[in-house]
Amino acid sequence: MTKAKSEVETTETIEDNNKAIVAAKAGKRSTKAVKETEAKLAKKERKAQKDANEDNAKNSPEQIVIKPTRSRLERHSKSYHEKYALIDKTKRYDLDEAVKLIGQTSPVKFDATVELHIRLNVDPRQADQNIRDSVLLPAGTGKSVLVAAFVDGDNEAAAKAAGADLIGEDKIIKVIESGNLTFDVLIATPSQMPKLGKYARLLGPRGLMPNPKSGTVTTDVNKAVTEAKAGKVEYRVDSTGIIHIGIGKISFKPAQLKDNLQAVLTSIQNNKPASLKSTYIISAYLTSSMGPSLSLGL
Repeated sequence: MTKAKSEVETTETIEDNNKAIVAAKAGKRSTKAVKETEAKLAKKERKAQKDANEDNAKNSPEQIVIKPTRSRLERHSKSYHEKYALIDKTKRYDLDEAVKLIGQTSPVKFDATVELHIRLNVDPRQADQNIRDSVLLPAGTGKSVLVAAFVDGDNEAAAKAAGADLIGEDKIIKVIESGNLTFDVLIATPSQMPKLGKYARLLGPRGLMPNPKSGTVTTDVNKAVTEAKAGKVEYRVDSTGIIHIGIGKISFKPAQLKDNLQAVLTSIQNNKPASLKSTYIISAYLTSSMGPSLSLGL
């Protein structure tokens, strides 16, 4: 007996049994009630058969339609596409062209940050190639910087005169322990650093732990606070050898953006490792927040 014939006979047997059960349960019920029950069973069987056919149709190779994944560019907004069309992706722009064009490529309505992204030919795992420094932007960052000065004694007066927003050990420790870190820069004197040690796990990941290399651990509190308020920013190469840094706002004039850009590039060039004999800067891109990027010819 073939499999198909066996399945047919089994189906017929089940149907006969169902009818027998209906008849048995009917008992003294009227003929009308029996017919209604049979009609309900028939309706359920038709529905089950229809669902089975639809499932088979969906799972058949002919019916499966795989939509191709859209590229990242295709998924952007209409405004982004309009700005993207202004950039020649085959060209490397000089600094003058770049700072003029970047102001026209922002697709957002707010005052976006202008960002510089530079890929370096370095290995951050090597101590001398873990590029890190700070630079004072001539035109500032374009945003208000809240500075906290973790100092005591005469340094408190110096920090206040320089414009620090939060001064004093007790006040700053209370803010740190609350977890609501409202300041952007934390400056401390060398003698105060041991008191901040137990907060390193909280401050470190947020880039707020004072460090001598970034100029935030110093005895010249007045100078450190003044520079931080004026637009001093810190940069550091990430694990893939790239530096990401904001150099101003879209609302800046091209000349201001160029001054800030040159200051950052000069600082990065000055930090070239002595052990690196090959190409230092692999590529550099200028972009705005949520906007398309343009390649720089350095």
